[in-house]
Amino acid sequence: MEYTNFGKTGMCVSVAGLGCGGGSRLGKNRGMSKAESVALVRTAMDLGVNYLDTANSYTTEDIVGEAIKAVPRDHIFVGTKSLIRKDGRMLSVAEVVASLDNSLRELDTDYVDVFQFHAITPETYDDALNVYAPALLKEKEKGKLRFLGFTESPPNDANQEVLKRAANDDVWEAIMLGFHMMHQNARHNAFPYTQEKGIGTLLMFVVRSIFSIEGRLQSDMKELAAEGKVPQWLADRENPLDFLIHDGGAASVIDAAYRYARHEPGADIILFGTGSVEHLKTNLASILAPPLPKQDTDRLEELFGHLYGVGLDVPVKRTA
Repeated sequence: MEYTNFGKTGMCVSVAGLGCGGGSRLGKNRGMSKAESVALVRTAMDLGVNYLDTANSYTTEDIVGEAIKAVPRDHIFVGTKSLIRKDGRMLSVAEVVASLDNSLRELDTDYVDVFQFHAITPETYDDALNVYAPALLKEKEKGKLRFLGFTESPPNDANQEVLKRAANDDVWEAIMLGFHMMHQNARHNAFPYTQEKGIGTLLMFVVRSIFSIEGRLQSDMKELAAEGKVPQWLADRENPLDFLIHDGGAASVIDAAYRYARHEPGADIILFGTGSVEHLKTNLASILAPPLPKQDTDRLEELFGHLYGVGLDVPVKRTA
């Protein structure tokens, strides 16, 4: 495993972070027992993963809590989240604090390392900053959390307006954001100031349906070509990104996606989900592989650097 500093928090984190939500939810969505899911998390920990990302809404906090009992608490970093708007209603500050308290019970721990407001949109950002953050900073003083942050909501903020606004605010210590080969906006909208201010970054949407579901990349590329957003030759190819797969390059499109994000300046933790040990090891191998050749990353920027809103769909439930 490789490790890096998580902003200026002092946390030395694995560059690969286990996402405990997504389409798999640690195998829950395909019928794995709690014991099997706990064993999967512990395997990830045995392989050097020391950052676990969960959330109240993922229903995996109890799995994480059981898994981390295998190591001293200060040997592992746990992040969790709470919504501030649910079912069209803004939650009260008391409800968000109660969500944190419930997470601590589910995780069976006295504190979380990172607490984030979940899926912040341009409409809810001001409340996150001015209403909820001051209340959670009081909980931080009580020792319930070490660092405060938020996650953006890529499907609802393709142009990353929230990230642009967050550049002016000093309260955030951790930001989770979307970044992938065809959604490169964070290179301009986030990484310059997260690096300057020492904000830890967690990258999500690195591999999504567009790269992992058969036929999805081809269909999306045809739509983009029809709209004049990418060259027609990409729509005409059976595998539009096969130029990335060659000796000295990537082994697959998914391998390329993980390696592309991992070596982006400003990227701290690359989040990945899994529901099996084999898939876990494959993901880690890609995240820990060398950077893509410069000619390939240059070509990706040339072809897709102008795009936004591509491949930002919500996770698809994985039952296999």
